[in-house]
Amino acid sequence: MFIPAQSRKKIVAIKPITVPVGERAVPLQVKVTAPAEGRGLPVIVFSHGNAWSMDGYEPLVDRWAAAGFVVVQPTHLDSRRNGIGFDDPRFGTIWRVRIDDLHGVLDHLDAVLAEAGDLADRADRTSVALVGHSWGAQTVGALLGARVFDAQGAAGEDFSHGGAKAGVLIAATGTGDSLTPFAVEHLPFMRPDYSTMATPALVIAGDRDQSKMSTRGPDWFLDAFDLGPAPKRLLVVPGGEHTLGGIAGEAVSETTDADADRVALVADAVAAYLLDALDLDPGAWSSLRADTEAVEKAAFRHKD
Repeated sequence: MFIPAQSRKKIVAIKPITVPVGERAVPLQVKVTAPAEGRGLPVIVFSHGNAWSMDGYEPLVDRWAAAGFVVVQPTHLDSRRNGIGFDDPRFGTIWRVRIDDLHGVLDHLDAVLAEAGDLADRADRTSVALVGHSWGAQTVGALLGARVFDAQGAAGEDFSHGGAKAGVLIAATGTGDSLTPFAVEHLPFMRPDYSTMATPALVIAGDRDQSKMSTRGPDWFLDAFDLGPAPKRLLVVPGGEHTLGGIAGEAVSETTDADADRVALVADAVAAYLLDALDLDPGAWSSLRADTEAVEKAAFRHKD
């Protein structure tokens, strides 16, 4: 794999850290995971999928931190610990609160790092990226420049944020023209317009990811790449379903395709892409791609 086991670092995690934001049903809290040592560390702000929290996705987060990244994980309002279901009147605006959460983390990143031990001195504030899975991927896409079509097909507000130099969308929502009746009723914001998502990004999708929110097949999760402007990279993971081997956690109920090697591929692909996109290791992505193509059938595409 891309990062040899012997080169991985010891890591530490600090939680909870409260981020000052505007009106919110509960305080915005984050977890920070980072190498125990080292300086000039790039930063990932990670947006979780529906119902998760800052305590999920350790198979990804721990591997990124061991590879030299500081990872900041907010808990969004849709986390199951907050008990806000589809029938709650607040649910209809959570997609916007999620976007506000990421803006808040980026706007207060110095304060967050200052509360996390000595990371204010060890993190590289010029090398910041956004990563998200599922609903989190659509949330991240908004900060990278994507918009949301309304019911009449008009593109909505621009939520882009210049604080991130690159992003990664894992199992990102496709376009909204094929939503199931349930999604139309409860998740009408699942109508992204990727044509304005100009920030460099990697899109990761599983070739067996069949969403219950769309009548299309796994190709639905390629829209962020197919419709987004260059520069973009795409990795299609063979055998991958929506949790891509178990990225949300070991033996969690949502995982339908448990595979530790698949999780490692996703984690290492994100790390390699960001090291390249953030100009920290320009050969990292090409090395990961060459190593992966030599042993697996993963599909890679690019737009430059």
